[in-house]
Amino acid sequence: MTREQKAAMIDDLATLLEESNIVYLTDIAGLNASNTTELRRACHKGDISLRVVKNTLLKKAMERVEAKEFDGLYDSLKGNTAIMISQTGNAPAKVIETFRKKSDKPLLKAAWIDEAVFVGDDQLKALASLKSKEELVGEIIGLLQSPLKTVVSQLQSGGQKVAGIVKTLSERPE
Repeated sequence: MTREQKAAMIDDLATLLEESNIVYLTDIAGLNASNTTELRRACHKGDISLRVVKNTLLKKAMERVEAKEFDGLYDSLKGNTAIMISQTGNAPAKVIETFRKKSDKPLLKAAWIDEAVFVGDDQLKALASLKSKEELVGEIIGLLQSPLKTVVSQLQSGGQKVAGIVKTLSERPE
């Protein structure tokens, strides 16, 4: 790889990192061609970008991104590294979890999610259980709607009771 190619790769990775709030570092070494293809398909289906990168180039790209602190990931840049980029925090973890039912790879090296750093494969279960912003907003809306529905139903039933009492009183002979 020439210097120009390396510089272009660093620029490309830096741009990708600037635009992303979710970055997973994984080890997919040891996967055969068919398993790698299957993993790439699962990532594509989950709207996840998967790229195998050189550690030195990725570190230089991370250092170039001034708006984000990737320092916590530097120690994980050893051996083979593939990055997974997603818009949903738990999507890569779920793909890894599902894929690992068939294989012992990929291994989670580290993850960077909205400034939070998770290091080690033991963090996979915690990352998979994270809720996306959409799921959290949905839960909050559901929680807010529940008391409103209760109040409306109480008012409706209360109005029916009052109407029944008024009707009964008006029909009473005097």
